[in-house]
Amino acid sequence: MSTAALTGAQKVAVVLMNLEREQAAALLKGFTESEAAEITAEIIRLQRVDATTTDLAISEFHDLAVAGRIGARGGRELAEDLLASSFGADRAAGVMNRVASSLAGKSFEFLDSAEPAQVVSLLDAELPQTVAVVLTHLRPAQASSILAGLPDDRRADVAECIAQMTSATPAAIAIVSSTLKARAASMISPRAATEVVGGVQPLVDIINRAPVATERAVLDALEARNPDLAEEVRSRLLTFTDVVRLDDRDVQRVVRGTDMAALAVALRGAPAAVDQKIRQNLSERNRELLDSEAALLGQVRLSQVEEARADLVRAIRELAEEGEITVHRGDADEYVA
Repeated sequence: MSTAALTGAQKVAVVLMNLEREQAAALLKGFTESEAAEITAEIIRLQRVDATTTDLAISEFHDLAVAGRIGARGGRELAEDLLASSFGADRAAGVMNRVASSLAGKSFEFLDSAEPAQVVSLLDAELPQTVAVVLTHLRPAQASSILAGLPDDRRADVAECIAQMTSATPAAIAIVSSTLKARAASMISPRAATEVVGGVQPLVDIINRAPVATERAVLDALEARNPDLAEEVRSRLLTFTDVVRLDDRDVQRVVRGTDMAALAVALRGAPAAVDQKIRQNLSERNRELLDSEAALLGQVRLSQVEEARADLVRAIRELAEEGEITVHRGDADEYVA
């Protein structure tokens, strides 16, 4: 194999796989989190590289010696160690989640272009466990729409299965994927099957993107059947009051371009700490606009306030996932609206 057959990320992965952990971690720090995620995925995929390919890849890096190089070993353990050394345990876990999602999602990419209602119909006869597997492979935003389209009882069953899921073998995923492809041939294109990891966090990712009514229904149903699980899910959900945990610069990034009328609705009845946090990070002009919009508001439905806050939460989460802001969840004080 020549290095021409390797992508740039694969070449970097080969080099890192041949360095001491400390050296590799230091080098990985020079990449952005998205680049690190791509390189990490390649470390996991490559597993083992023959000596010839290793030497050819390393020879492109003039500051590394090529003599005596042996076959390199990759794998998940090495990838996790490098990420933890480079970014710290918390950020490493986030990067690994994105890598796992990227590696796992290919099995059901054929559903990417399908409407949520079509997927709901496609999954109508499937067991909740099967639906849970499918949803954890999809983009959280798409999975949220599908979850919202399920009947109440079935939605709760699926949510519980997602939260309690640990893993599924590639063979099992391949069977589910191929079966659904055969039934939905008119809207799919074949893709490779691979591993999926479920658990509470994938469910949280889905709920965070769901409408407020869906979030409440799922949590109420989980509370009735599994209070401990419902509490764990709630503890991980990003909420409107988490804005007080953001640095001022991050709040400024969140509210940049935000419609002041919508923000006025979101702040109706908000805790003083939240209101103050947002106002102190607005420009003088925007504070004046916010005050003007708030003065024009009459009675506002609770559902309108909740939806306005949900929109802000979605914006916060998207920016956090893109690495533009950091949400500090820790042990900071909690506020109740």
